[in-house]
Amino acid sequence: MIANSHDLIDRASLVHQQTDLAAYAETGGTIIGRGEGVYVYDEAGNKYLEAMAGLWCASLGFSERRLAEVAYRQMLELPYYHTFFAKSHVPAAELADRLLAITPKGMSKAMFQCSGSEANDAAIKLVWYYNNALGRPKKKKIIGRVRGYHGNTVASVSVSGQPHMQGDFDVPLPQFRHADNPHWYRFHEEGESEEAFSQRMADNLEKLILAEDPDTVAAFFAEPVQGGGGAITPPKGYFERIQPILKKYDILFLADEVICGFGRTGNMWGSETYGLEPDMVSCAKALSAAYQPISALMISGPIYEAMLAESKKLGTFGHGFTYGGHPVACAVALETLKIYEERDILGHVRKVSPVMQDGLKATEDHPLVGNARGVGLIAGVEIMLDKARRIPFAPEAKAGLVVQDECQKAGLIVRAIGDRIAFTPPLVITAGELDEMLAKFRKGLDGALDRLKPA
Repeated sequence: MIANSHDLIDRASLVHQQTDLAAYAETGGTIIGRGEGVYVYDEAGNKYLEAMAGLWCASLGFSERRLAEVAYRQMLELPYYHTFFAKSHVPAAELADRLLAITPKGMSKAMFQCSGSEANDAAIKLVWYYNNALGRPKKKKIIGRVRGYHGNTVASVSVSGQPHMQGDFDVPLPQFRHADNPHWYRFHEEGESEEAFSQRMADNLEKLILAEDPDTVAAFFAEPVQGGGGAITPPKGYFERIQPILKKYDILFLADEVICGFGRTGNMWGSETYGLEPDMVSCAKALSAAYQPISALMISGPIYEAMLAESKKLGTFGHGFTYGGHPVACAVALETLKIYEERDILGHVRKVSPVMQDGLKATEDHPLVGNARGVGLIAGVEIMLDKARRIPFAPEAKAGLVVQDECQKAGLIVRAIGDRIAFTPPLVITAGELDEMLAKFRKGLDGALDRLKPA
C-alpha cells in the first residue's frame, strides 16, 4: 500500500510561492490542490464538482487508489522499457490483447503512444504509408470536419477544424481539407429535419471529394461525438449517409474515440452507439482514467499487412515513441479496464445518464438556453441571445465564458466552447451528484443572465 496522497504533497515547497499564487488567483487563475471522487479543491479550500472530468478524461474520478497502487507496484518491478528492436514487456502485450478483444470489429493490431494527439498523428502517417505501399502516391489528402478536434501536433491539428488553434502556426498543412460541421441546431435551414440536414452534409462531402478528385483523397477523420466542437452529437442518419460515400471512393475512415471511448456514450465505444465501421480507431483519456498518459491506435488487418510488406521492402518500420507502451502506463490502463468491467461502469452510465440528459434538457426553459443535447454522460448546452430565432450573442459578449465563470462561482466546473457549455462528468458520478450538478448549473445560468441582460 502507498501512503495517503495528501502525505506525498510537500506543501513546504509552496510557501515561498504564496505571493505568486495570490497574484495568479488575482488574474483569474485557479490552483487545484487535491481531488476526491467527482470533486476537486483549490488551494483556498473551495470545493468544485468537476463536470468535465478534467479534460474529458478522469473517468473514475480523482481518488481511485487501485490505480495509484498498481502504478507503484509496476514502478518497483519494471519502471521503464521500450517496444523497439523486437523488445516488449508483459503489460504492453496484455493491454494490446485486451484492447483488441473489445474494439470494434476488424481491428487487428494495437500501437501505443502517450496522447490522443500522438495516436492521431500516427494514424495520419500510416494513411500515407499505406497508400505508398499500395502504389497510390497521389492518394494523400485527409478530410476532417469544421470544429472537429483530433490533437495538437502539426499533423493532428491540421486535420482538426479549429481555426483558433491554427492561426499563425502555419497550419493546416496543404494535404488537409475540411467538411461541414454537422451541428444541426445551429446550421439547419428553416424547416429542415435532422435527416434532411444529414443528407445535405453527406451530399456536400461527396461534392468535396469529387472536387478534390477521389484518387487523391485518402482518409476521413471523425469523432462519434464532436468533443472540442462543443459536445455535438451527430444528427439522425448522419453516419449512415457518410459511410457509404467513403466506401464508394475507397477512403479510409478513422474513428477518433479519444473522448467517446470506454463508456462515455453508454457503450464501450461511440462507434457502437452510432453504428460506425472504421478502418482505424484511436483512443486515450479514459484508457487509463487519465491517471497515466497513454493512447492507442488500433488498425485493421489490411492496413497492417500493407505496413508489413512496405517495412520489409524498406528494411525497417521507422516509426515509434520512446514512451509509447510505457509499462507503468500500460499497467494502469489494464487495471482501469478491469475496474470498468468489475463495477459495470457501462451499466452505471446507462442507469444515471437519463438524470443528466433529462435535467439538462429541462434547462431549455431558461432564457439563456436555446438547446441541450447529448448521449450517455456527454452533452452540450447552447447559449443563445434569442433562442426563438436562433440568434447567438455577439462574440465580444463572451457569453459562454460568462456562464462558465458563474458556474465556477457556484462550485461547478464546466467548459465553455464558444457559446456552448460542455458536460462530461466522471463516469462514476451518482444520480445525487448529478442532481447537485444540475442545481449548480441553474445557479450559474441565473448569475450569467444578470450579467448578460441589457442594461
